[in-house]
Amino acid sequence: QVQLVESGGGLVQAGGSLKLSCAASTRIFSIKDMAWYRQAPGKQRELVATISSGGSTNYADSVKGRFTISRDNAKNTVSLQMNSLKPEDTAVYYCKWTRPGPTVNVNYDYWGQGTQVTVSS
Repeated sequence: QVQLVESGGGLVQAGGSLKLSCAASTRIFSIKDMAWYRQAPGKQRELVATISSGGSTNYADSVKGRFTISRDNAKNTVSLQMNSLKPEDTAVYYCKWTRPGPTVNVNYDYWGQGTQVTVSS
């Protein structure tokens, strides 16, 4: 059973930075998209950033210009550099990897267990 493991969460003051990383317990081949989601208490999980196998990135409006997603295909990892953190960034952050399934309209998703990020004001 492949597991994704996030690391790098913690407590930081507003305006500070954190870098999250996500790695797999065993190598996963042919990963298409890698993404970071977050879920704040009492709220639905939301997409934060995505990066394709070719390196194209997309960000939620709330984090544009502050967060940077990157991936290392050789090491099979994805990272999220978070700068200028705000209290509203407080949430559990999850990584998700997607790889193609046996047919064109089937994908397999892998999720991490989450890492807590807390930003104090």
